Amino acid sequence: MGHYKSNLRDIEFNLFEVLGTGDRLGKGPFADIDAETARDILAEVRTLAEGPLADSYVDSDRNPPVFDPATNSVMMPAAFKKSYKVWQDAEWWRLECTPAYGGTLAPRSLVWSIGEMVLGANPAVWMFNCGPAFANIIHELGTPEQQAIGQLMVDRLWGATMVLTEPDAGSDVGAGRTKASRQDDGSWHIEGVKRFITSAEHDMSENIIHYVLARPEGAGPGTKGLSLFIVPKYDFDWQTGELGTRNGAMVTNVEHKMGLKASTTCEMRFGETIPAKGWLLGEVHDGIAQMFKVIEHARMMVGSKAYAELSAGYLAALEYAKTRIQSADLTRSGDKSAPRVAIINHPDVRRQLMTQKAYAEGLRAVALYAASVQDKIQVAEFEKGNEVPGGLADGEASAGEKAKRQASVDERLNDLLLPIVKGVSSERSYEQLGQSLQVFGGSGYLQDYPLEQYIRDNKIDSLYEGTTAIQGQDFFFRKIVRDKGTALGALSAEIQATLDSIGDEARLKVEGEAVGKALSEVGTMVGAMIGQLTSTQDDIRNIYKVGLNTTRLLLSAGDLVIGWLLLRQALVALEKLDGNGLSASDKAFYEGKLAVARFFANNVLPELVSRRKIVEGTDNAIMDVSEDVF
Repeated sequence: MGHYKSNLRDIEFNLFEVLGTGDRLGKGPFADIDAETARDILAEVRTLAEGPLADSYVDSDRNPPVFDPATNSVMMPAAFKKSYKVWQDAEWWRLECTPAYGGTLAPRSLVWSIGEMVLGANPAVWMFNCGPAFANIIHELGTPEQQAIGQLMVDRLWGATMVLTEPDAGSDVGAGRTKASRQDDGSWHIEGVKRFITSAEHDMSENIIHYVLARPEGAGPGTKGLSLFIVPKYDFDWQTGELGTRNGAMVTNVEHKMGLKASTTCEMRFGETIPAKGWLLGEVHDGIAQMFKVIEHARMMVGSKAYAELSAGYLAALEYAKTRIQSADLTRSGDKSAPRVAIINHPDVRRQLMTQKAYAEGLRAVALYAASVQDKIQVAEFEKGNEVPGGLADGEASAGEKAKRQASVDERLNDLLLPIVKGVSSERSYEQLGQSLQVFGGSGYLQDYPLEQYIRDNKIDSLYEGTTAIQGQDFFFRKIVRDKGTALGALSAEIQATLDSIGDEARLKVEGEAVGKALSEVGTMVGAMIGQLTSTQDDIRNIYKVGLNTTRLLLSAGDLVIGWLLLRQALVALEKLDGNGLSASDKAFYEGKLAVARFFANNVLPELVSRRKIVEGTDNAIMDVSEDVF
């Protein structure tokens, strides 16, 4: 067995007892997957994740991919290739693939539950295997001729990448200088340098399709001037897939990283020695909107990877704490003859463990809640596409129209949740993995245990696909202000509905009051920041006050949503505990849900009061000092 231990019990609790995923299975767009089948799939993926996928995790870190500059190629570790082939052969990746390309449409909540286990066991396996998922973009946005490329990506298991970042631009995507020039045959030649490109080169597929943002000659500045191009590693026959000559999209370096070493992160140069030939996606110049289809998928992946690693770290720390004997119980600390106890009996270790549990299970709940919103969007799209016209009374909305309106709200809610899934999950997971290691003490700092690798592998999650600062600005400026609070209002209404449903349930009075207070505090933060934004009409420098608080707001909103979802889970747990016939393990599981909801309400949510005061009292003092004082 490998290093990884899943938490399938909690995954299934979220899906089938809290979020109602089972109610959507076996019908409509998900007619081919019923609840029993979904459980079987999850069980099989767990077996793969805890076994052959996890087996190469450590080896690939100690023996990372090797770059050959003479051939611009990368040789992957043999152990990793074995794990990767196991996942490819299992073909569960087809659940992410459009049925038009031979996939099986599955709810996103099921897909990301599967993703969690693979990402926790060996994240690079999931990342290298993104070709079928990225093929969906071509199916959705490509021309009829280009859609054949997507079919080849699935049939021949080609790799895929998203190519945005440039050395001098970084997170400022609109500053990119990679250019595209139209050719007489309708193709484009791409010229420029990109960096930090994940999976850009490897020897596990015969071809790689790069989705490249570039600026066509004559296009304007900023992100609006960017277009998205399909650029292959090898030219190929669009009908048969037969490979031709090497294209001018060359990897010139594989970065030497602190972690996630099995994933090849590369610098790429386009058109330096031979032309880099590509095709304009959909034959329309709408690059940034098209790329966001990929980015949204990537942000769900990053958030899921982050909490998957935290969950694995927490479970490892929990097991260690139950077996590591050290010191007497605190009540007998002065008694030299008192027996030594397992460290899980020490108060501060329990505090560390319960905080880890709260965030591991809370962040899972957030990601799967966001995925369940995506499920609803899938259902609405299906109902809209299968509506039978006719027979409506005057003023009566059709099912398709109702579905369209609801889908609009759900799409905005999903947009609001994505920076929480990505930004909060990555920040909190890295923070809490440090506590997982702390439980191990000095032993955790050694490579004898997986914690040091979890931490190294996890840190990238707060950096790529938009740093936490970018997520915070996106959350406030785009997902709240530009949206005029529509999605935030919908989320707040859901939270309030849960609070209202508690009623006279005294056993959750403390938790309900804490979540209600947190909801008020976040609302007040938003109001204060909108006031700061409005005041820029008088003093433009007040925009700095907003910038000083966007990350604070994002993390606070994340804690609010975690607290709310833990409360929802506690409601379900109470109902189960009030019934009969529970096994000892189920009883302990549900009691754990009550304990963690109470702990989070008492130990984390009160922090939002001080954060709100900080937001309200923010001034520009830090912006006024000379940079020399730093």
